[in-house]
Amino acid sequence: MKRNASDALRKDRRCFVCGPDNDRGFRAVFRIDEQGHRAESRLRIPGWAQGWQDVTHGGVLATLLDEACVHAARTLGPLPVTAELTVRYRKPVPVDSEIDVFAEVTGLRRRIVEVRARIESAQGVCAEAEAKIFIREMTGKEEGSRQGSREPSSIDTGDRISS
Repeated sequence: MKRNASDALRKDRRCFVCGPDNDRGFRAVFRIDEQGHRAESRLRIPGWAQGWQDVTHGGVLATLLDEACVHAARTLGPLPVTAELTVRYRKPVPVDSEIDVFAEVTGLRRRIVEVRARIESAQGVCAEAEAKIFIREMTGKEEGSRQGSREPSSIDTGDRISS
């Protein structure tokens, strides 16, 4: 029996970032704004995520940014997968500190969703990312955008998600 890509992308609650059944993960809970195409989460960086002494590993920060981008893209369709991720590190994030991760859809071309994300701590913006997320199946929420490009201003992004 031939398997398609969606067969391999089943949610099993064990995601390293958001899976509630992963004892070694972050168990991050993302708040989703369906109309604004945004996602956000607040979490504490555990000590095991350390890179240099007392500093969160950059790969962990990239993973959190990637996850937020995917959650924002899920507002446009199921089974999003990251095609490209560019991260800019601004400030070190101490381990055992609380951070906020935000992501927002900024554009859409056919089934490629453009997303911007950032991590903020008490020190301000610590890391930023731009991602291109591939949506395997569109939900129809942005049906008109399948045929061409939508500028970021044509996707209603509104204000930050309220807590």
